[in-house]
Amino acid sequence: MRKRRLKWILPVSITASVLIVLLTIFLYQNSYDMTEQPVSVPTPHGVLTGILTMPRDVEHPVGLIVFVHGDGPINASYDGFYRPVWERFARAGYASLSLDKRGIGGPSGSWLQQSMQERADDTVTAIRWARTLPAIDPKRIGLWGSSQAGWVIPKVVEKEPSLAFSILVSPAINWIRQGRYNTRQEMLQSGASEEEIRKVEQQDRLELQLLQRHASYADYLKIAHPDDPVSSERWVFIMRNYESDASQELRNFYHPVHLVLGTEDINVDIQETEQIYRRSIPASLLSVTVLPGVDHSMVPSRLVHSSWQMMLTAIFFPRQINSPAYLDDLEHFLSTFQR
Repeated sequence: MRKRRLKWILPVSITASVLIVLLTIFLYQNSYDMTEQPVSVPTPHGVLTGILTMPRDVEHPVGLIVFVHGDGPINASYDGFYRPVWERFARAGYASLSLDKRGIGGPSGSWLQQSMQERADDTVTAIRWARTLPAIDPKRIGLWGSSQAGWVIPKVVEKEPSLAFSILVSPAINWIRQGRYNTRQEMLQSGASEEEIRKVEQQDRLELQLLQRHASYADYLKIAHPDDPVSSERWVFIMRNYESDASQELRNFYHPVHLVLGTEDINVDIQETEQIYRRSIPASLLSVTVLPGVDHSMVPSRLVHSSWQMMLTAIFFPRQINSPAYLDDLEHFLSTFQR
């Protein structure tokens, strides 16, 4: 009887020990050196909800970085993806303000019904609200944004020229060119032939012609691939924004701009992006970092191409989802500003 007990006691003990170790790692890795509090920002079009993070053990008031999201139904924390970035900003002495997109979580409305200008207007409202907070230094408010934020942030800066700085990560330039580039790169990565790519590009040209004619969703469905049509809400969003182009608006910047790009980005053409930024923004204001081996979201390639590694890293080592070099670069950029 004793031998039988030992046979199952030992495996159970080992399993319990492993689970305790994993739980300890999980709790430690998902605890961040900052404070978070929910916030509500009143706007003319309903309340925006979000999260304000503050650094610990620093004298107030502190600088603030307002987040501008990329594409998609993103909540304030980006399902936790932003927290390692917030923590680095807190380490540098900065608070972070990130809002849920409209229709995601608390805010009224729908992000799919917004133009880039309307997104910029919401961001401006959030900045002006933040300036009223006693814990925030109104002279040290900057922006962080990725992807579609490349169309939003220049519009924000035009209305808020006194902002301290802008950080743009993999920013978009031109909607149509970006779409063509992304389609080709994704198909090449999947092993598609040139003939297959040309067929898809022809389909994209037909859809563009419909957009230019302001065609209805029903007209779009007549030519759409039956297995993968966009939703009617997405069609409206594309219709409102497909002419987006930041090329001229980049001249709105009169403060330091930090551009961060990844060599494995298949969403935007980083060479074109860097060229246009350098051509449009004075060299005295622009700093550029190109990080090797990371994608559009600053995720290392080894994770992008391995779903199981990505899942385990997200659960147990969330600070490693982003390239450590990227987080270091953000903190270094902020260190150039006096507190």
